[in-house]
Amino acid sequence: MKYDQLKLDNQFCFPIYAASRLVVRLYQPFLDELGITYTQYLVLMVLWEKDEQKVTDISKKLLLNTNTLTPLLKRMENKGFLTREKTSVDERKIVVKLSAKGVEVKEKASSIPAKMIENIDSKEFSIDDFHKLKEILSRLLKILK
Repeated sequence: MKYDQLKLDNQFCFPIYAASRLVVRLYQPFLDELGITYTQYLVLMVLWEKDEQKVTDISKKLLLNTNTLTPLLKRMENKGFLTREKTSVDERKIVVKLSAKGVEVKEKASSIPAKMIENIDSKEFSIDDFHKLKEILSRLLKILK
């Protein structure tokens, strides 16, 4: 057929897109308990690894534009998870720091990865499959950046 390349079943991007949406949906009940969205969870994970980071560094790590990240950070600050402060060296640069609440929620979030694997692990998709898929997707991200 002349346009087989345009069939949805022939696209490599659709399974990635659909799986991403469905995985985020699986996260949602756990994140609802913490009062955060998936993207806010990603921001917190970046800050749990290393607190006090510039907005530009967080945006690079999460592959988000700063104009997408800034309103998200404002909402997180309003909820009490973090603070944003201008640097003394350059007032245009903002440093993001975890608040006590942001540090506290780390303990509650620490069980989420295991719960996610529990929800997905099956005879059709094993722990080894998770590791292989993550490795492949990580390689793809390096190429696409």
